[in-house]
Amino acid sequence: MKVALISPKGPLYRSTGGIFRKSLRYQPLTLTTLAALAPPELDVEFQLVDEGTGDVPLDIDADLVGMTVITGSAPRAYELAAAYRRRGIKVVLGGPHVTLLPEEAQQHADAICTGYADRSWPALLRDFARGDMKPRYAQAPDLDLAGLPFARRELLDKRDYLTQAVFEATRSCAHDCEFCVAPTAWGRKQLQKPVDEVIADIRQFGARRLIFIDLNLISDRNYARELFTALVPLGVRWFGLSTSLIGRDPDLMELMARSGCSGLLIGFETISKAALGDIGKRFNDPALYASLVADLHRHKISIQGCFVFGNDHDDSSVFERTAGFVNDVGIDLPRFAILTPFPGTPLFRRFEAEGRILTRNWEMYDGQHVVHLPKQMSPRELQEGHERAWKAVYARRAIVRRLAKARVQLPISIAANLGYRFYAHHLHTHYNCDWPQVATPADVARPRREVA
Repeated sequence: MKVALISPKGPLYRSTGGIFRKSLRYQPLTLTTLAALAPPELDVEFQLVDEGTGDVPLDIDADLVGMTVITGSAPRAYELAAAYRRRGIKVVLGGPHVTLLPEEAQQHADAICTGYADRSWPALLRDFARGDMKPRYAQAPDLDLAGLPFARRELLDKRDYLTQAVFEATRSCAHDCEFCVAPTAWGRKQLQKPVDEVIADIRQFGARRLIFIDLNLISDRNYARELFTALVPLGVRWFGLSTSLIGRDPDLMELMARSGCSGLLIGFETISKAALGDIGKRFNDPALYASLVADLHRHKISIQGCFVFGNDHDDSSVFERTAGFVNDVGIDLPRFAILTPFPGTPLFRRFEAEGRILTRNWEMYDGQHVVHLPKQMSPRELQEGHERAWKAVYARRAIVRRLAKARVQLPISIAANLGYRFYAHHLHTHYNCDWPQVATPADVARPRREVA
């Protein structure tokens, strides 16, 4: 049985025509994990295709095609699915967008998987082999992450990525931020792999530098301590994701550093306390951001700091104020996004009820396009201000200023900053909307026509 697993990409992130450089890519874990989950008795021959690193062949030699779909890649996935189905190839769709909008996805596939597919995917493959594939497979209600096979990382070419050493210890997050897909798609109960199995995976792969893709490694402090303690004797260096709450637990931060943490992605989101209330991330405190950055730098931990523009309290001054803050405190690798109401989230429901959803062209739901009507500026002002912020923090002098202040992981930080500098200066080439000039609260109250 021949199975092709595909990760389609939206225009911004495709290998052909996109702007995301290899220096900023790590190997995705979903496809290699799905391949590892195949029942051994089926003797499946896999072909894995990541559209971020290569073109997707339409003449693919496969009996079954599986695609993992996020909202921004949904139109591309549906396009590919239609092409394969016309050739008589069965298509399965899964991933966050499919879980959020199963009825929509079902129209474009022979079968869909909702939720985590660790048990449903093997069941689907067995059914397919018997000629009895069902139209829908759901996450097992009693799913746990113990005893899962190690991802088959060798099935993707390591030359296409900054690293193949990508691991996960946990899934989902205990918080309920209004904009976040995770609580809606997977719930707030964090699933956890046994720590000894995480360590065994790291040991067998043999990497000295690795990435954890967990949404929030410190969501469960007790589990985090167990994991960090087990990492200490390995002598590895790792990058992962955390909330700003790590700054309020000095002992855990110190243990994290001893375990080999060399970098964290942290969702600061905004420097406005009122805006944090808008999106339900009240545990963030902008007054503590500078001290958090300083504490992490003291532990030789670099910071990828993420900020979002387009909150209800944001006016046209937010871009320069945020860029100035980022440069002043020395965040190693800043990243900006436009507030995106992903379908199924509380944010989408609120904006839809207020008549503020500008388009349902999911391809534009990539975090870099305006898809909702802001309250205190026009869509065009938001788009242009967002681009200005990118360029302000990735100007040459700004890069030198930030990295001179941080002085952490300089070779890697310099390479990543140059990659994002290219990104910042080419974003405008991927904008594909001509937004109406509307910006007042009265406009917000009026129903909007769809624009795409």
